[in-house]
Amino acid sequence: MRSHIGRRSAMTAAAAALAAPAIPARAQARRRIRFTAVFSDQDIRAEAMRGFQRDLASDFDVELHLNATLFRQGTELVAIQRGNVEMANLAPQDLSRQIPAWSVMASAYLFRDADHMRKVFDGEIGREFNRMARDQLNVHVLGPLYFGTRHVNLRPRKRISTPADMAGMKLRMPPGETWQFLGEALGANPTPVAFAELYTALQSGTVDGQDNPLPTSRTMRFHEVTTQFVLTSHLVAYDLLSISTRFWDGLAQAQRDAIQAAVNKAIDQSTQRHLAQEQEMVTFFRSQGLEVYEPDVAAFRAEAQRRYLASPQSQGWPAGILDRIAAVR
Repeated sequence: MRSHIGRRSAMTAAAAALAAPAIPARAQARRRIRFTAVFSDQDIRAEAMRGFQRDLASDFDVELHLNATLFRQGTELVAIQRGNVEMANLAPQDLSRQIPAWSVMASAYLFRDADHMRKVFDGEIGREFNRMARDQLNVHVLGPLYFGTRHVNLRPRKRISTPADMAGMKLRMPPGETWQFLGEALGANPTPVAFAELYTALQSGTVDGQDNPLPTSRTMRFHEVTTQFVLTSHLVAYDLLSISTRFWDGLAQAQRDAIQAAVNKAIDQSTQRHLAQEQEMVTFFRSQGLEVYEPDVAAFRAEAQRRYLASPQSQGWPAGILDRIAAVR
């Protein structure tokens, strides 16, 4: 009798379990998401990520580690791969260190503007490159976080018109082969300096200049130690909000959907804020006594593209990728 009752109870419990609805995300165990980035806590992107944190507060414990307080620039990808952090703001240049094909996504004069960049990542090309990251790096790319169009910012007052005028200029570029080549493609002498050390390097004359979007330059107060902005528009700047594939695959679908929705919202807000501020920055920097002008952008574009196509950088690029990206409308 006891055995019969036990079997009946087990069958009843099993049936109840099968009939029960799926457990919603907030009823599941809370998970911790540590996010690391080198950008300042005063950055527009920091504000967007605080919104991301608030949007997920019901289901996740999101920790924001900004200002490179957890990992220094260029080490975030390895930190994700080793399981030392769940989520990071990764530069596409960092992915290209391990996947040569990714270097095209960090090349000069590739995207027309932020809208073009977003459409490329939302389409088949973006899915192809994101699959590479997942399959080869164990990183799941959630989306591109736009933070402005990069321009050259210099200490010397020398007028810049073409790449030839950049000869001998010690232009700070982030560490890494892809970044350094970008500096060369602009005609400069690239010098690796960590972002956190850049203000001091400009102030002391260790470097002659740097390249960043205008809102970033204002946030970091680079205009205090430079004399001019040369609007080269050489790179539509973005990073990749990325998460550990192992962590991502361990989540329920409802949890993944919640994270992706929060990321999309953060990206949209950051993009709109950056676009608005870029329009304001030219007036601001001129009011601070700096020269702000546009050089011969066509000459910079032609020289940069010539150097890329003639270099080993382009050897790992998928066939026809430049034409495919240019065709996205």
